[in-house]
Amino acid sequence: MNSLRRLLVAALAGIGALAAAPAALAQAWPARPIRLVVPFPPGAGTDTVARFVAQKLSESMAATIVVENRTGAGGAIGAAEVAKADPDGYTLLFVASPFTTVAAASKQAGYDPVQQFVPVAPIAVGPLAFVVHPDVPAATMREFVEYARRNPGKLNYGSAGPGSVNHLALELFKARTGTDVAHVPYRGIADATKDLLGGQLQAMTASIPATLPLAAEKRVRVLAVTGERRIAQLPDVPSWQEQGVPDANVVNYWGIVAPVGTPRDAVAKLNAAVQKVLAQPDVKARLEREGAELVPGAPERLGALIERDLAGWRRLIAEARLTFE
Repeated sequence: MNSLRRLLVAALAGIGALAAAPAALAQAWPARPIRLVVPFPPGAGTDTVARFVAQKLSESMAATIVVENRTGAGGAIGAAEVAKADPDGYTLLFVASPFTTVAAASKQAGYDPVQQFVPVAPIAVGPLAFVVHPDVPAATMREFVEYARRNPGKLNYGSAGPGSVNHLALELFKARTGTDVAHVPYRGIADATKDLLGGQLQAMTASIPATLPLAAEKRVRVLAVTGERRIAQLPDVPSWQEQGVPDANVVNYWGIVAPVGTPRDAVAKLNAAVQKVLAQPDVKARLEREGAELVPGAPERLGALIERDLAGWRRLIAEARLTFE
């Protein structure tokens, strides 16, 4: 009888240990390095922001976060790789606007921003700068619109490639202003910038950090920012809305997503860590230098932003009958 009782006690103890194992594993997360995939080249604007955020998260979580660059196809290669990764909380994707613009523009992007990912945390949003070559006879956005209308098809704008945010932002501008400005795609925004400075292009949109030194040297003229309002870094530069470009709010965003199926506990812990990081004054100052505004909040805030952005670009592509080869 005593032997039977001992066996029953041992069996119950074993069952209890098995039941407690998932909770123990969840509490132990992260138990190994977390991989943060950045789908853009080392040194690019998004890469530098991602590495800064990763360092701060590592310190906040007392965890190792390894940044890996998986570049190509406007960010699609890295996104597609993460979409297929094990949803164990150890593979994350640092996203920016191309996450939605490329998916909207291409049926062969290799990933679905909504169906294959869960949002983890929003980080920041910020506009682009609309710039022209100094030889363009327009001192304001309104003047540029009028100049473009008088010269249909004679002006060129550059982008980082078909489906990039630089491309779709200008297509949105054209649709809202009834202008005809030719698109010249490049393999990256750096090459487009070189041709803008050389006078082969007349206009483009660019990031705020890339624009500021060029504007200070008068190598480009900044006519507007693409958001709804002005920014502190360019207080004298109006927004598109102020300059008569209606319903054209274009922002770059940054955030972190994970493969669908990632444990909720891991997502919750990551989100909480991001909130702590965003509350640090040096993080706020660093992201403000990018022309960005912090957007702390729950994963659902990033999810809503991604869905809204994706739907908006798909609508523009359909309305403007844009095609992508």
